[in-house]
Amino acid sequence: MEEKNLVYRGKSKDVFNITEGSCTGKYRFVFTDKATGYIENGKPVFDPGYDTVVGSIPGKGAIACRFATHFFRLMKAKGIATHYIDTISDNEMVVEPAIPLSMPAGAPEFQGSAPLVNLEFTWRNNATGSFWRRYPFVKPCRNIHKVVEAWTKGDSDILITLEALEETGAMNKDEISYSVELVKSIAEIVTLEFESKGLHVIDGKFELGRLKYGDGKIVLIDEISPDVLRVCKGYTPDSNGDCTVYKDCAVTKFSDGRRTIKNNKQVSAADFINIFL
Repeated sequence: MEEKNLVYRGKSKDVFNITEGSCTGKYRFVFTDKATGYIENGKPVFDPGYDTVVGSIPGKGAIACRFATHFFRLMKAKGIATHYIDTISDNEMVVEPAIPLSMPAGAPEFQGSAPLVNLEFTWRNNATGSFWRRYPFVKPCRNIHKVVEAWTKGDSDILITLEALEETGAMNKDEISYSVELVKSIAEIVTLEFESKGLHVIDGKFELGRLKYGDGKIVLIDEISPDVLRVCKGYTPDSNGDCTVYKDCAVTKFSDGRRTIKNNKQVSAADFINIFL
């Protein structure tokens, strides 16, 4: 596909409009080797929980595509609707065009006004990442039962409460309830799938939308891959589901008014290679 058919260039993949052949009108996802994370001591630390691209990992795009393929096909088998059509190469797939959950600016004539481009939903099995940074009174790695949060997606993701989603008109009450339950259902499937491989999903984020040529129903779009999941090894829960070895895993810091947390037993992107071959 030519660069002129580029629809969107993201942090982990590029999206192209297909203009010829049997898939004309569909979108082609090209998974790239770009990776998000943060810089520590002058070196990139790759972590899908962060929003800034800090480098690339050779072969990561193919890994992400293989994962996304595995989970989209699993969702279909479990009766979860998605926009996935087919995988056509190591790092490319074809999907139905979808409209992200979004809304126009309410008063574009006012300086600084902006549309809601799209939403993503995080879900969390355990308290870490930005959840712990916002709520430092919570014990790291505590079981938080797949709590779901909505975020406005952009250069910097912003948390938006479910009540605010309804009040602003971005989504109605029924759509919010449906989306939360859908995210939890997908999260449970993903969690159990990793559990079958002896791994534990800490948290993840999904995008939802409506098929461009569909009936308006909200479905899973975008991807399920190492770019949207944090997974750990060595998870040892107590009767409440809290990890009992968090003191050997979670490392927190507080400096210049800023909190950070990382997990020493988190599976790196490179370690995802042999999972779900």
